[in-house]
Amino acid sequence: MLKYLELKEKPREFLSVTSLTDEEFQALLPTFERCYQSSSKPKPKALKKKKQRAGGGGRKAKLSEMSDKLLFILAYQKTAPLQTLHGLHFGLSQGRVNYWVHRLLPVLQMSLGELGMKPERVGGRVGGLIEASEGGANLSLDASERGLQRPVNGDKQKAKYSGKKRTHTDKNLLLVNENTKKVVYLSETVEGKKHDKKLANESQISKSVSGKCEFDARYWISRLSTERSFGAPTKKKREDKN
Repeated sequence: MLKYLELKEKPREFLSVTSLTDEEFQALLPTFERCYQSSSKPKPKALKKKKQRAGGGGRKAKLSEMSDKLLFILAYQKTAPLQTLHGLHFGLSQGRVNYWVHRLLPVLQMSLGELGMKPERVGGRVGGLIEASEGGANLSLDASERGLQRPVNGDKQKAKYSGKKRTHTDKNLLLVNENTKKVVYLSETVEGKKHDKKLANESQISKSVSGKCEFDARYWISRLSTERSFGAPTKKKREDKN
């Protein structure tokens, strides 16, 4: 069973599971705990006096420590496992995993927002971000496509169909600062069949970013700004042997 106190002694495995070093984890933990406490609903007052339970009695919580709660949700976000499998790692049933994912995911988002670690979601604002120019102009633009379970509803199936055989997907556009390895911009989630170039144009990211920008060669944005353009290298024509 995964426990923070045990896993932190293995730095390589800890980084693989959470995408954070122990120092980064410790920096996030106080904010996470504060957001967890502020989002907790107050317990209703008992209508009648309850029987006092002896100290140490009752069921033992699997995620009693705040560090284990943070490890739980970071590992879920990083590895995206089935809830049953994730429960086996933390000694929880699938039902309890589902509860804790819905309980802790908003807390994690709130914590990252307070620390200023969430990526920008509006493409037109990226050009004024310090994160976009930190370390010099060296940005990468690419789309990330992820598979979905095929929807049962026929209309939803058609909307989510990626155009690839028996594959239903969602897609996001990401802009990454190669110097800091941070995601500067994350677009809205769209259907996977939408072309990367069309998504980039709709997000207006091409009009706001300045500086050198590398990109996936599967699509070409003809003009990134008035100062420069970026595109795929021209493929050489095959010579006629005759």
